Amino acid sequence: MIPPRALSFQHRTEADQLRAAADSGGTTVLSQVLTGTGGVGKTQLAADYARAAWEDGSVDVLVWISASSRQTIMDGYAQAGVEVLAADPSDPEHAARAFLAWLEPKDGPRQCRWLVVLDDLADPADLRGLWPPNRHGRTLVTTRRREAALSGDGRRLLHVGMFMPWEAVAYLTAVLAAHGRHDPLNEIQALAADLGHLPLALAQAAAYLIDTAITCADYRRLLADRIRKLADLLPEPSALPDDQTTTVAATWSLSIERAEKLQPAGLARPMLQLTAMLDPNGIPDAVLLSEPTRAHLAAHRAAGHQGSALVTAEEAAGALRVLHRLSLIDHAPDTPHHAVRVHQLIQRVTRDTFASHQQDHLARTAADALFDVWPNTECDAALSQALRANTGALVRHAEDALFQEGAGLAVLFRFGSSLGHSGQPAAAIKHYEHMATMAHDRLGADDIYTLGARQELARWRGEAGDAAGAAAAFEHLLADELRVLGPDHTTTLSARAMLAEWRGEAGDAAGAAAAFEQLLADELRILGRDHRPFMTRANLATYRGRAGDPAGAAAAFEQLLADQLRATGPHDPITFTTRSDLGNWRGRAGGVCGAVTTHEQLLADEVRLLGPDHPWTLTTRHDLAFWRGEAGDAAGAAAAFEQLLADQERVLDQDHPKILTTRNNLAVQKRRAGDAAGAAAALEQLLAAALRLLGPDHPDTLKARANLASCRADAGDAAVTAAAYAELLDHTLRVLGPDHPDTLNVRNSLAYWRGKAGDAAGAVAAFEQLLADHLRVTGPDHPDALTIRANLATYRGDAGDAAGAAAAYAELLDHTLRVLGPDHPQTFTIRASSGRWLAAAGDGVGAAAVFVQLMADTRRVLGPDHPDTLAVRAAITALRREGEDTNNPAAYEPDLALTLSGLTAQLWKAERRKEAITAEQEAVEIRRRLAADNPAVYEPDLASSLAVLAMLLAIRGDLSEALRATGEAVELHRRHIATMPSALPQLYNVLGLQADLLEGLGRDEEAEAVRRWLGENPLPPDSQSSARSPSSSMP
Repeated sequence: MIPPRALSFQHRTEADQLRAAADSGGTTVLSQVLTGTGGVGKTQLAADYARAAWEDGSVDVLVWISASSRQTIMDGYAQAGVEVLAADPSDPEHAARAFLAWLEPKDGPRQCRWLVVLDDLADPADLRGLWPPNRHGRTLVTTRRREAALSGDGRRLLHVGMFMPWEAVAYLTAVLAAHGRHDPLNEIQALAADLGHLPLALAQAAAYLIDTAITCADYRRLLADRIRKLADLLPEPSALPDDQTTTVAATWSLSIERAEKLQPAGLARPMLQLTAMLDPNGIPDAVLLSEPTRAHLAAHRAAGHQGSALVTAEEAAGALRVLHRLSLIDHAPDTPHHAVRVHQLIQRVTRDTFASHQQDHLARTAADALFDVWPNTECDAALSQALRANTGALVRHAEDALFQEGAGLAVLFRFGSSLGHSGQPAAAIKHYEHMATMAHDRLGADDIYTLGARQELARWRGEAGDAAGAAAAFEHLLADELRVLGPDHTTTLSARAMLAEWRGEAGDAAGAAAAFEQLLADELRILGRDHRPFMTRANLATYRGRAGDPAGAAAAFEQLLADQLRATGPHDPITFTTRSDLGNWRGRAGGVCGAVTTHEQLLADEVRLLGPDHPWTLTTRHDLAFWRGEAGDAAGAAAAFEQLLADQERVLDQDHPKILTTRNNLAVQKRRAGDAAGAAAALEQLLAAALRLLGPDHPDTLKARANLASCRADAGDAAVTAAAYAELLDHTLRVLGPDHPDTLNVRNSLAYWRGKAGDAAGAVAAFEQLLADHLRVTGPDHPDALTIRANLATYRGDAGDAAGAAAAYAELLDHTLRVLGPDHPQTFTIRASSGRWLAAAGDGVGAAAVFVQLMADTRRVLGPDHPDTLAVRAAITALRREGEDTNNPAAYEPDLALTLSGLTAQLWKAERRKEAITAEQEAVEIRRRLAADNPAVYEPDLASSLAVLAMLLAIRGDLSEALRATGEAVELHRRHIATMPSALPQLYNVLGLQADLLEGLGRDEEAEAVRRWLGENPLPPDSQSSARSPSSSMP
């Protein structure tokens, strides 16, 4: 008997697939198997298919058989034999065999068309020898099983899943409307989702809603109550809709019992119980094959005296396959991070069977399994995300169990750390706030886990940008740990280290260094000389460097690395961190090339030992790109950052803070390489992301704003840049306070741009006050204090006091030599500035002496062709010519202009594009002065220099300025073309560039006019061979 059509039956895609498999004549040989978990509507789909086949006349005989056992199948065949063939009912075995034989095709003009439906096949073995012949008629089987045996011999397997969301909503809406109910659409949608779009659950929930007259919202609240069982929220068996005989709460019980009997016997139920505690949308295979999971399975099997107490990983995987075969889970080993999916109602029904102690045990087992497979260093963002999702599900189901004597808290600490490291510090803070409260309430204020949760909460407050708040929290925590644990406990020592670190991050680097120095002495006293306080020594070196002693930090890391290599060998990961720190501090101490070399060697080792996607490998790639940029290869650094960014976005979470850092440094290197527009666009996007992820007060957000202000300064509006820094200073003062290093840096930039905007006197006053504050906060030898002294000296000179500037640079040089040494790049810069201001003050002899000695040193350290060496040579040339005849610029300025143009080429080659443009601009101005006195001789050189400048400005994106330069160059070339026909190719090249610039500025008609003229007046053939781009000297 075909089951009746369900109320508000929904037509589904699977029904179309069933019908499409049969041809219009209905004689296609076809067996189809509908498989899916209990409650998805397989029987209703089969009934709809059978009813349609009977009503449209495509079958002559329709047989519906319950296939719950081999006996019921035989009984169904026997009944068909009696009714179709008039077989003897007293011999059911013979009647059944006779019916199966009758299904075989017979000779004759017309074959009988039949359809046999075998509903709810419990075991494929029950059909062994009883399959209808697969050469005529149709067979349709419904089952929860999905073994390979079901799809052989021409049979077609069709999986039936849940309703689509829109189907589920349409079904609920129709059923409720049929009873005069019109609940809000959003509540119907939410209830459908809560029930996992399972058709049987939707039908029975609708019946409960109608019978009890409660709303969808009320039902959802009852469903969310973990104390209630699902069975309590369904109709009584006598009130089930659509002639259903089993509630959704009981529909899977037979499948579970059968799964328990399949090999490996006795493991399916405890495995399903464990999955019920985890994320229904995907559980990693590794979790369910882990040692804690296998111990849980072994305990269950031992209790039932079923085989060996030991459970292998192969047997655990076998249990998953059994559950998959019975459609209780979906198991896809080829997606290992989300290998197991289980319907949320199967989970709910399974949990409803747990006694309190059983649920607690399963919660702790799940926690142990998650912790067991969670890597200490997260290299796979997808795995980390899956582990966090499963931990979140576990907490929702059984949080209290995890706090019983702290049995499951290890995974909660790992969960919070993973949140923070994935770029979600706010979520980590929220997690640890809740965890600290729970631990306080469940375990007590002085419990070690409560103190640990408070420590992580303070840490992530700092990581979220509130360094001062983190330091204050650690101060309170340290007081409690001293009281509870005593001064010599390792947890207390750890709190001291964290307090020192966050004081340093809050701006007190010297205080942090002093605290780490004291901590180091106490660790050696408490833990003994055999203790290896490598981390404390590393922190001490770091904050000594930040307090103004980068050379001392580098030396400390060199000694630390030597000690670690003796203790652990070269391949211990701790040495990688120290090598990275050593390279960075070498660079900050002036050894930029040494920093590059150190990171190149480290990167090769990390790729070999850790792999290319390990977080440490990615960090080293970042540092290597940074120091390459500092060494002058801005274009190479930008390319390296672009490739790194692509790899980070592939490996890390999308919002990981390291991605923001890389994007920031990529923009900085683009700016240095001359792409100011691209850098500004990148920084604008970065600032938007930082505001979204970190908030307006995070230090990284403030740094992004500062970098964007500096980048916009390349557009030439110093006043606008100064205003941006003034606004940023107000924000930084409020967030970080007046003495924070970042605040002092913003004040330095503000004073600098005020001077650039024309207020040299105001800049001098600002730098004087800033220097006083910096000396008070950091002392006289901090590298930043040296920078401020240099800026102050420069603006004193710009304000008209050249002699004062020279004297200030002489004093500054003494400090710089003592702090940084004679070969530091900053020392060379100070010496060059000293020479320039001596010359400006009228001491040409003294200036020449400075530059001659500097020339020897730059050649020795940097090489003869380094741009800085060439710049010194240009300065010497200018001074010598000036000394020869200060009243006759023509005596030395042509050579100076030529030297500057050569310097332009070298600077451009070194990717120092802004400096290259400045050098060429100086060459243009010199040649313009010379041309004013002798146009016939110097105007052609001026035209060539203008053409080069135009090209450089165009590449930088300054199209308007480039166009003005081409206009002047064209006019000069045309003026002399009659007497200098060899300049004709240069004129055509400049006109071509001019047309491109006009088009780039949207002035298409003018661009077309220029190109038309070039087309109508082609370059004479005898001139083309000598045609030479004005930029041919440039790479």
